[in-house]
Amino acid sequence: MFINNFDPVAIEIFSFEIRWYSLAYIFGILLGWVYCKKKLISDKKILVLFDDLLAYLIIGIIVGGRMGYVIFYNPEYYLKNLPEILMIWNGGMSFHGGLVGVFLATVVFSRKHGIDPYIFLDLISLVAPIGIFFGRIANFINSELYGRETDLFWSVKFQAIDNIPRHPSQIYEAIFEGIILFLLLNFFRKKFALKKPGLVSSFFLIFYSIFRFILEFYRAPDPQIGYLLFHLTFGQILSVVFLFFGIAIFVKKNEN
Repeated sequence: MFINNFDPVAIEIFSFEIRWYSLAYIFGILLGWVYCKKKLISDKKILVLFDDLLAYLIIGIIVGGRMGYVIFYNPEYYLKNLPEILMIWNGGMSFHGGLVGVFLATVVFSRKHGIDPYIFLDLISLVAPIGIFFGRIANFINSELYGRETDLFWSVKFQAIDNIPRHPSQIYEAIFEGIILFLLLNFFRKKFALKKPGLVSSFFLIFYSIFRFILEFYRAPDPQIGYLLFHLTFGQILSVVFLFFGIAIFVKKNEN
């Protein structure tokens, strides 16, 4: 059994704090950007535009992730505490909300420059697991999105939460939604030469949704929501919705 008593603050200079969660976003975005620039993009126009797209993506991630959490997971609380919507340093980001934010930001940017948005979305899909990996590790350090009770020998006690041994569900997600998803998508791209824009994006949505749906069985539900239809978590219901979006994109792109 592992005892999790990590400090969520990575660096503290006087009263200024840099948290692991912030570093996860920074490293995820930077490594994804470098990998795209060095390994994935060969078209010079796309290479130049990708730098400009980065600012749109950061805004999409932050605004989409925060609003997704507010709307999907805790609307009653934030309706009564509107100023706290802006306090993202207190936690509360939704991956699915961030996904919507990235999609909308990419569509706006692509239309502005007359580019098929799926060209950029495929690139983002290939590197998104890097950010997911770092994000889930940060969740583990922060003792958030923790797992359900278990007596397995690799269980973890999150001292900031309680004294109950739990699944390290954040690590499960870092492995499957991060490492394995990254390897799968990049393997498909190389092996099958996925040249139709949108196919990589569809695979990202399909595999991420499947992994997330399964791993939610090991993750404690959000306390303010609990279990919903068919004893599923809200994350599982959202995963089913996004799975269908992924399948729809795959079918549409194969028809063309």
